[in-house]
Amino acid sequence: MSGSKVGIVDVGIGNIASIRNMISKCGAHADVVNEPSNLYSYKKIILPGVGNFKTAITKLRDRGFDAELINIAQDRNIQILGICLGMQLLCRFSEEGNVAGLGIVSADVKKISFKQPSSEKIPHMGWNAVTPAKKSKLFDNSQVDERFYFVHSFKVVPDDVNIIAGTTEYGGKFCAAFECQNIFGVQFHPEKSHNFGKNILKNFSIL
Repeated sequence: MSGSKVGIVDVGIGNIASIRNMISKCGAHADVVNEPSNLYSYKKIILPGVGNFKTAITKLRDRGFDAELINIAQDRNIQILGICLGMQLLCRFSEEGNVAGLGIVSADVKKISFKQPSSEKIPHMGWNAVTPAKKSKLFDNSQVDERFYFVHSFKVVPDDVNIIAGTTEYGGKFCAAFECQNIFGVQFHPEKSHNFGKNILKNFSIL
């Protein structure tokens, strides 16, 4: 386990220290990756993200990470995990800024909305249960609802519902996690989700 290495993309848009610390607790080792060419040194890559979609995708493009991540996604021997905004960045398009994403996953990012008056607020912030939607590496075949910490105003809507690995209820059911071959995404913050989050990062980093 101690030999497992993960590369964490750092362009100033994610909780790098918290993610790195949690991965260490899982028995793996994580490096912060500041140069796109260094991504090829890893079999596991995490794309974290907090904040605004347009700002984040601009930073990735300005640093040259966009083209490298798209190329790496074609290598089935390398796995990529997007966390929160990082999950959204893997998608084709976002309503936040009306801007294109990396297009690695056939999905769009849409603002959370409620079909009828609701006491629920935007952003969706706090702990919520995630129900596994299929057999997934991330959830290690869990059959129970696990609770994770969310902070977001937009949600991922995949073209193919079969890639949805977990769902959450907030103003209706939405995709909380996806798995598409070697590409993974979670809308919640595993690094802030205690043991449930630790298990997610362990499953990705080591298994």
